[in-house]
Amino acid sequence: MTEHHFETRLEASTEAAKRMTELLAHRLDHQSKASIIVSGGTSPRDCMAELAKAPLDWQRVQVTLSDERWVPPDHEDSNEKLVRQTLLVDRASSAQLLPVYADDVTPEERCDVLQDPLPVLPFSCSLIGMGTDGHFASLFPDAEQLELGLDVECGRLYIPVTTAASPHARISMTLAGISRSDEVVLLFFGEEKLQVYEEAKASANGYPVSRLLRQKRAPVRLFWAP
Repeated sequence: MTEHHFETRLEASTEAAKRMTELLAHRLDHQSKASIIVSGGTSPRDCMAELAKAPLDWQRVQVTLSDERWVPPDHEDSNEKLVRQTLLVDRASSAQLLPVYADDVTPEERCDVLQDPLPVLPFSCSLIGMGTDGHFASLFPDAEQLELGLDVECGRLYIPVTTAASPHARISMTLAGISRSDEVVLLFFGEEKLQVYEEAKASANGYPVSRLLRQKRAPVRLFWAP
């Protein structure tokens, strides 16, 4: 674990974006295409806005989502909408977004479709947040398929998720998918979440995020501010 604590959320977001730029640039220097994972929610907004300004060859970059609510991309709760408005602008407007939601199929059917073709692997980096209940992506503590989602050997990229924490059905990337990253950039804010993070580091089974912190495939780098 590498940890970076900052005085302001904008500082943390800006530095997280710089780190993601470095990781993307490294991959683009060594292969024709690169890919990243980004999350929804309020925490990554400033980070994605900063990342959008990065001087990269964005037309060679694939962007995929750590999770998605099962709503159309014009819905106010859509993570795809957030990413299109926040990241796929400025210099990053030519990046290729790989949507999770699709019309006329069930979340279960869509998860099967998303297995093939896979994004460019490994991911250059994953921008991941965390909730006060210790969830990341949409791997909530009450999710029926939580153990499958947290199994780094499960072979699935996405799984359907139903949780009492959301009025919408969801699709979540698995830990098996997220851990196929050169690095996980873990970005969250506030003292309450920091306490959850510290507890998760100390316990193997206390929170879903405990498994993210303890997996050995991808190093995790924390960016935090009050």
